Amino acid sequence: MKIIVIGSGFGGLSCAIRLQAQGHDVTIVEKRDKLGGRAYVYEQDGFKFDGGPTIITAPWLIDELFTIAGKKTADYVKLVKIDPFYNIRWADGTVFNYNDDKENLYQQIAKINPKEIANYKRFAKDLDEIYRVGFELIDKPFSTVWDMAKVVPQMIKLRSDRSVYKFASKYFKDERLREAFSFHPLLIGGNPFTSTSIYAMIHELEQKFGVWFAMGGTGALIKAFGDLFMDIGGEIFTDAEVEEISIKNGKANGVKMKSGEFLEADAVVSNADVASTYLNLIPEKFRKKNTDKKIKSLEYSMSLFVIYFGTDRKYENMAHHEIIMGKRYKGLLEDIFDKKVLAEDFSLYLHRPTATDQSLAPEGCDCWYVLSPVPHLGSDIDWKKSAKPYRDSIIKYLEDNFMPELSKHIISETHIDPLHFEGTLNSYLGSAFSVAPILTQSAYLRPHNQSQDIPNLYFVGAGTHPGAGMPGVISSGKIVGNMIGKAE
Repeated sequence: MKIIVIGSGFGGLSCAIRLQAQGHDVTIVEKRDKLGGRAYVYEQDGFKFDGGPTIITAPWLIDELFTIAGKKTADYVKLVKIDPFYNIRWADGTVFNYNDDKENLYQQIAKINPKEIANYKRFAKDLDEIYRVGFELIDKPFSTVWDMAKVVPQMIKLRSDRSVYKFASKYFKDERLREAFSFHPLLIGGNPFTSTSIYAMIHELEQKFGVWFAMGGTGALIKAFGDLFMDIGGEIFTDAEVEEISIKNGKANGVKMKSGEFLEADAVVSNADVASTYLNLIPEKFRKKNTDKKIKSLEYSMSLFVIYFGTDRKYENMAHHEIIMGKRYKGLLEDIFDKKVLAEDFSLYLHRPTATDQSLAPEGCDCWYVLSPVPHLGSDIDWKKSAKPYRDSIIKYLEDNFMPELSKHIISETHIDPLHFEGTLNSYLGSAFSVAPILTQSAYLRPHNQSQDIPNLYFVGAGTHPGAGMPGVISSGKIVGNMIGKAE
């Protein structure tokens, strides 16, 4: 079969590799000048800034792709385990040094309250069952009601109706520990107060398999996937934007490019944003199930404001990954997800890859990005006016609390905001993670991997099953690869 894959994020690349390895003739078309999607790399002034995902978990999913292609991961990219996985910092000065060393974990908990160690052990024990069930579902399609019905009893038993925060609160009394063991949904676009407790399994995933980094940055992993795909015969076109998915006799027969070119296909896989694909690439007359009204009625994840910057000095007091909690937790999340207002305070994720790999910056310099969750464009925030003062307040906060004289030492800088997610990444409402990970938008209730309207149109990436995050989007590629099957 001739298959076109639209977009080259981790979902598109993983699916393309599988399909090419299965004997299909696969072509990736990518709008931007290089591969990556949300994992695009910005290069300037001798710095390399990873655009998006930086926390690598479930490394076996990466190894599996190289294995099915008859190759070895180590021949393409070097993965190293990070220690600590990250520091969690609170406004009161508490620092939680987090990794998979249980004795260290107990010590960190004891610094807050020794009585909470027993609570953590109960939390971890119960989480093991959630993880087992959750990971059984991650690479299984949910195309029919029956697929869903088979797992409903388990989900009821595990109380999937509870939020991650409510699940953590069942065990921990100290608010800081409730936050430390419930913030993970934010990494995949979810609100800890509304995301189903199934997503608490991210903690267990980290404990079982660690947190990893690709030397050269996440972009080095994207390059490795791209090289692997071409080494087994795949074809890639960059600067190639799709204008429309062509439908003939109820099926996709190719894609019309903005350049005017038409590329024929027996099947199309979209790694573009699922909402944008339906709303902008397929005329509504071909969509009886996924109408404009239905797509627009879904709940979408928040967006992000990300500052990429390089400093001419090193800040060795900061780890590779830092989670900086603001003074408010629930209130801030309500502002972001419900009220959709730009709060004056924030919680931040600070990424310092030069703590592990100096090659990403000039000698003696540090490479950074700092990320703040913000409302998507369903709000009335004018980012053309708000971006600069918001940027200044974040830099000042880092300077006042963690990184002395930061402003003086920034020698390279750029940023992205919700307008970038909408305009450059074609993400509906400027959402950073597409369809929100709530219970009523999970599994069968999420946009399907195989379109209900067009049988040879498939979806991979954050907006379809199983959801956002590197394990999720790579697994979506596996689901679609299995659906299409080996070339005859």
